Amino acid sequence: MLARSNASPRTAARAEQTGTRDWRRLARRTSKSDGFSLPELLVVMLIIGILAAIAIPAFLRTTTTATDVQAKELARNAETTAETIALDHGGSYANVTTPELAAEEPTIATTASKQHAYLSNATPGANEYSVTATATNGDKLTIARAANGTISRTCHSPEVKTSCSGGENSSW
Repeated sequence: MLARSNASPRTAARAEQTGTRDWRRLARRTSKSDGFSLPELLVVMLIIGILAAIAIPAFLRTTTTATDVQAKELARNAETTAETIALDHGGSYANVTTPELAAEEPTIATTASKQHAYLSNATPGANEYSVTATATNGDKLTIARAANGTISRTCHSPEVKTSCSGGENSSW
């Protein structure tokens, strides 16, 4: 058996007409947009300003930390290379110079650059040495080995004056 619809053709035509009218009304309403009001724009600008006030200092702090980390990594590589040079020369650190470190380990950058940290100084001694890496922000991170074998790590921040753990000089 076939099911018969209870709706008459007249009712169906009226429903179709009503649906078309609703679509036209909706289209008219969306095309008649006046934009945002001034208070709405001010609230959005206020929210963006607050977010920027929070994000920019955090970004700058992270950038400063990243430049110091790059210099610390370079200083540690130079330290390891200095120990390797000493092993090759009977325990003497007399050959721990910047050119010798760069020749032994090619990843050690020795030319000044604003794009990456570089090894700015290596001071040799018979039983001691020091290596200094300079970060792109000017911080100087030094690892020194004393004659008695103790290792010290120092940071000097001549330009930023707060990069080394919040002060001009500190250890790391």
